[in-house]
Amino acid sequence: MNQRNGILKRVLKALVVFSVFVTVSLTVLVVVNLDTLGQAVRVVGLIKSQSINEVDTAGLIKGATVGMVDALGDPYSVYMEPKLYENMQKNIKGVYGGVGLLITMGDDHRLIVVSPFKGTPAQRAGIVSGDQILKIDEKDVAELDLEDAAELMQGEPGTSVVLLIYREGEPFKEVTLIREVVEIPTVEGEFLEGQPGIGYVNISNFSEHTGFELGKVLAELGKQPIKGLILDLRSNPGGSLNVAVEVASYFVPKGPVVHIVGKSSNHTMNTVHPHRLDVPLAVLVNKGSASASEIVAGAIKDTNSGILVGETTFGKGLVQTLFQLSGGAALKLTTAKYLTPNNQDINKVGIIPDVEVKLTPEEEAIALAHAPDTNKDAQLAKAIELLQ
Repeated sequence: MNQRNGILKRVLKALVVFSVFVTVSLTVLVVVNLDTLGQAVRVVGLIKSQSINEVDTAGLIKGATVGMVDALGDPYSVYMEPKLYENMQKNIKGVYGGVGLLITMGDDHRLIVVSPFKGTPAQRAGIVSGDQILKIDEKDVAELDLEDAAELMQGEPGTSVVLLIYREGEPFKEVTLIREVVEIPTVEGEFLEGQPGIGYVNISNFSEHTGFELGKVLAELGKQPIKGLILDLRSNPGGSLNVAVEVASYFVPKGPVVHIVGKSSNHTMNTVHPHRLDVPLAVLVNKGSASASEIVAGAIKDTNSGILVGETTFGKGLVQTLFQLSGGAALKLTTAKYLTPNNQDINKVGIIPDVEVKLTPEEEAIALAHAPDTNKDAQLAKAIELLQ
């Protein structure tokens, strides 16, 4: 009995960390729902004393942590094992072993491709935005959360992974991908052939070095007279919030880029440097333009700094924050939503372009390659027409 009481005391101390909401105001601490905490302690006691399945106290606390995050019903909030957290850090830095897909979990637990990264195994295999992944190496995704699915697709370069893909209106198909080191320059730029003075810049995603890369590309283009610029954000899955603000600062006037609305505080993120390229601007967007790319597109549209061409964007207007935990684990929580400079909430809505242009499946495949071809890319052709 003493041993059991000792265990319960240790569990109680651990659970208090997770079950007590503390509000610091005039040194007042408010403890919420002690009855529920008592029930949790009783469940732990019953498991330790009655269950034939052995689990240590640390395992129970971990299970409680995962359960609390799952209770949020938020596909973007997740408890991350050390390996998952390590993989995410690699993604933020722009280097990891995998197939090059950004995925999200739909409301009905469907695993949906937001977009493939340019030049990766997934993109070369023809996987496109909107495809659904049903199985990963025979593992039913209905049994996985978002981070587990991402981890299954990552791994040592040279190893393979088999995905079962469903695309609306087409039969299921299996795709075998060979993992590679995914390390892609995030910004590419050039002057369009046969279009004097019209520059083209593609940003594939927003990693730590995207702002620096964009500055270099724009400086190189600036060695010649620029009559207009096309910024291609199609199938850009997003990335760092701070980098999005840095990128937007090249295209919008001094002032607000995005408003962050949190649980207890709101703030506005403004332009961070004075290096605006003040030339006619057209921005290409599609349903794979998500998150950070929507921040940039929204700021450009709201400040009338350019014309958006293409299709309505993905609609991810939420901000996640990483909290590092002991043992190398981490907690990723949705901590805020963001609004465009004109206070538009685009979550699950997206940004509607100024000029809507849809592509055929063949044109979409060409556009995903980001090899500018005005004869086979109606969105690009329309952008050029508007700039002229």
